[in-house]
Amino acid sequence: MSEWREDVLGSEWIFEGRLIGLRCDTVQLPSGRVSTREVVVHPGAVAIVPLREDERVVLVRQYRHAVGKILMEIPAGTMHPQETPEECAQRELREEVWCSAGRLEKLASFYLAPGYSTELLHLFLATDLTPAKGEQDEDELLEITTLPLTDALAAIERGDIQDAKTIVGLLLVWHRRLSAKE
Repeated sequence: MSEWREDVLGSEWIFEGRLIGLRCDTVQLPSGRVSTREVVVHPGAVAIVPLREDERVVLVRQYRHAVGKILMEIPAGTMHPQETPEECAQRELREEVWCSAGRLEKLASFYLAPGYSTELLHLFLATDLTPAKGEQDEDELLEITTLPLTDALAAIERGDIQDAKTIVGLLLVWHRRLSAKE
């Protein structure tokens, strides 16, 4: 609906880091009022649900400074320039959980926080897993763990899994498994 569109009158870069940028846009609303929008600019990311043949999901535990605690998550990472989502997914699998996928299935692409961020996350199901080692990021400390898919779903309900991309990924895989049985 073009009548809902906001026209950008000006932009100012506030911060440019190695991972994200922060931009402040001055916009004119359809009503004619002028307002500001703070936008976190992100290159995009992938997240992967690695599912073994025994229906166990491979997860990582890592400390997340922004929330001040250890979270259990599916492997994920930021895309490099010129990298496809599929290439990034395979790289992140090697780096974080030391495997590669014989098969990658796209589950969804979604914006994590469209109210203030451009980050588009591409979500995959990885199967036919084989061992593969990649270079772990120097600033990451990860612990690899596996859970039966049903236990991971129960962990969501208990509040033990609080990461949004992990919740979405596990629920989509569970839904896909249920749909396949019908």
